[in-house]
Amino acid sequence: MPGYMPFSRGLPRPLLSNLAAGVVALAGVLPWQVGVAQTAAAPTPTEPAPIVNSALDGQLFYQLLIAELELSAGRVGNAYELLLEAARRTGDEGLFQRAVEIALQERAGDQALAAANAWRSALPKALGAMRYQAQIQLALGRADDAVEPLGAWLASLPEADRSNLISGLPRLLQGVPDKLQALSVCTKVLAPHLGQAATRTASRVSLGRMQLAAGNSQQALELASLAQADDAAAPGPVMLALEMSSNSLEAEQLVQAYLARTDALPNLRMGYVRQLTLQQRFADAIRQLDLITASHPKLPEPWLTLGALKLDLKQATEAETALLRYVDLATQEANAKPADPARAKPEAETDPEEDGSPEGNARDLTQAWLLLAQAAEQRGDTVASEKWLAKVENPQRLLDVQSRRATILAKQGKIKEARALIQATPERTGDDARAKLMAEAQMLRDVQRWTDAADVLSRAGQKFPEDVDVIYEWAMVEEKLEHWAEMERLLRKVIKLKPDHPHAHNALGYSLADRGLRLPEARELIQRALELAPGDPFITDSLGWVAYRMGDRDEAVKLLRQAWTSRPDAEIAAHLGEVLWAYGMHEEARKVWLDGKARDATNEVLRETLKRLKVSL
Repeated sequence: MPGYMPFSRGLPRPLLSNLAAGVVALAGVLPWQVGVAQTAAAPTPTEPAPIVNSALDGQLFYQLLIAELELSAGRVGNAYELLLEAARRTGDEGLFQRAVEIALQERAGDQALAAANAWRSALPKALGAMRYQAQIQLALGRADDAVEPLGAWLASLPEADRSNLISGLPRLLQGVPDKLQALSVCTKVLAPHLGQAATRTASRVSLGRMQLAAGNSQQALELASLAQADDAAAPGPVMLALEMSSNSLEAEQLVQAYLARTDALPNLRMGYVRQLTLQQRFADAIRQLDLITASHPKLPEPWLTLGALKLDLKQATEAETALLRYVDLATQEANAKPADPARAKPEAETDPEEDGSPEGNARDLTQAWLLLAQAAEQRGDTVASEKWLAKVENPQRLLDVQSRRATILAKQGKIKEARALIQATPERTGDDARAKLMAEAQMLRDVQRWTDAADVLSRAGQKFPEDVDVIYEWAMVEEKLEHWAEMERLLRKVIKLKPDHPHAHNALGYSLADRGLRLPEARELIQRALELAPGDPFITDSLGWVAYRMGDRDEAVKLLRQAWTSRPDAEIAAHLGEVLWAYGMHEEARKVWLDGKARDATNEVLRETLKRLKVSL
């Protein structure tokens, strides 16, 4: 029996856990697919292949018995050597795999690789050996050495399965720190498949992802365009374009071209909705949601999103209709039994995040209850609002519930009770203290208690001095108090801490423009904000406003109309109406103001504008 052989440690534990189970990151839904499932290309081994009885001679039986005894006694190195020797002698794949997995469980990367190499040497066409070779080389930080086994693995698959592995390459390579090296590996592996019709589209999409990860967005966009030209119905190019659509009009046009198809997948359209929502392009997002709810009326998620957007636009009744529809559909799914019990997932495989699972819908219903409470509050129905809040039993959302109750109290003039309600909410985690301060400040802002809100945010700023969200909110309250110097100091601090913060650039630029100060600087700040958040209607509104202040009538009208079309908000209506009014277009100005007032009659910017211009609607 060999003496005890200590393993050399080479693999970090997070990588080991996947490798030891033979997990290849190809099955299920890839992160960029927004619900578009793909079938795994490679088998996921769970147990070693059984040993055929006829091959179990006396020597092999002895080796396996001693190996398991050594393993049980903690002499892992001895067990590994015995199993690897038996595997070499018999050529049994199960024994090779067992040796690899023992080494992986001990984080012995070099030994695991040696076993995988021996496996491949004995059985050159063994897919499992190729897979392990590639994964272990990547885990050991030897990306260039993974090229050969990755290429061999891909070439050995049946043609019908290659696209799935190709689509999974970016995820396999995501742990490579040097993104240019990862791109080089992917390029070499996929070179033979770019010219084949069956794999060309998937190859271009994967290379596009690697180009994007390496910071080469233009090359990624070109590959997405070529891939879509290859196969206009393929979801992969659309997913890639979606990742770039917030910063690229051309990428968005690729997405729109796909969505114009009658067979466009609803999950891809929802991905576009999410991008539009992040850009504050609510009108565009609602148009897409209307298409989904018309063509797929039994999908719950679009109704929830539609309700939330309608609520943000102060359309409480329409929001309630959509949210109640969501509640009905989500409840039906939660209560539904699988039509075929044999196809139901085992309990261990059930994902509570997945639509249709009771756990997932229970949590999602919590969000619906909160939104319905807010909609009732918008309508002035506090009794109905409390009815919806009472349905929320999730302790993790207690602060949200108490914040809504506090806002109702504050609007009734019970400020002291409202603040006490939020302050008394238990703190379960370290972040809860910050969340409570932010909730209290928001409640005070909702009832225009600006001085009190500033005091709360000042305390939060002292406690969390580098929290950009706290500092930004604090700056916005100081702006309401007309503490211009303090507002500017805080916004510049946000920009210093987070140079890519679009709203800080926009807020500072807008404030300067609104006061007619340093207009060229204001325009530069707002233009930078729009570079960081292309298409954001509020930033477009600010750019239109500074154009007006600088006397550029045509540019001002164009930009403000664009902002109003994208996001029909009362404040944008105030600005557009004022510019139209100033240039004699009174009828159109009144129409815009009336529309804005119908959406939010309490908006202070709109009210101040009408009062200053002495316009009665």
